[in-house]
Amino acid sequence: MSAQFLAPACLDHATCAPRIQLFGSFRLTIDGSGVSTPLGVQRLLAALALRERMSRARLAATLWPETTQRQALANLRKVCWRLQAAVPGHALVDPVGRDLQLVPGVMSDVGVLVRAVHHRYHRLVDIDVVVGAVRAVDLPGGAALEQLVHPEAVDLLPDWDDPWLDADRERLRQLRLHLLEEWAARLTDEGEYGLALEVALCALRTDVLRESAHRAVINVHRAEGNVQEARRAFAACSALLSREIGVPPSPETAALVP
Repeated sequence: MSAQFLAPACLDHATCAPRIQLFGSFRLTIDGSGVSTPLGVQRLLAALALRERMSRARLAATLWPETTQRQALANLRKVCWRLQAAVPGHALVDPVGRDLQLVPGVMSDVGVLVRAVHHRYHRLVDIDVVVGAVRAVDLPGGAALEQLVHPEAVDLLPDWDDPWLDADRERLRQLRLHLLEEWAARLTDEGEYGLALEVALCALRTDVLRESAHRAVINVHRAEGNVQEARRAFAACSALLSREIGVPPSPETAALVP
């Protein structure tokens, strides 16, 4: 997968829409091209992408906690001006009364993740009258989720040391892991074994001690009929858990291997 996965050719409104990447390094893309922005602007856009809508006072206090409220609000006004200067002709932040939010249509990888999880737990149900089957549509299309398996998409802005990011890092890490495992299971059920394995391995790279991620990998190999690969994956899981935390795999994991 290309490293420019957040910057496809601008062919329609969806690809031309401004995009914010927060997993891995910060990146702002407009009209299919990366845009250089000052760090203060990046922090503003990141906060709004993570928190959606915030009052000016709360946003200023979040970004500049060590200053007075008056100075923090002055800093916020300055950063908003710098944002306009950095992306002339493009409105990214929308003032709503005393609040600020991203302009509708501005996309972010965090937004894709949260919407996918929201969709998962508020599932749509299709009823096939012909066969009398009920099918739950758990996830949006894979094209919208491809960015979540990119090698950089492991941690939220790992090079930033802002304390206000700590809670978001763990929350999004867990959401991403659950979503990757769900996505791998669905792809396995659909016979898309190559992509299913890539997604399962992505979850495993994110947390090598996560036993459910090991099970996702083993399940892909089993479904594809690769018994030896399934056994090899189980052996790797068993050795790792024994070495790192001194426990064997759970009975649920052991039951997967013939």
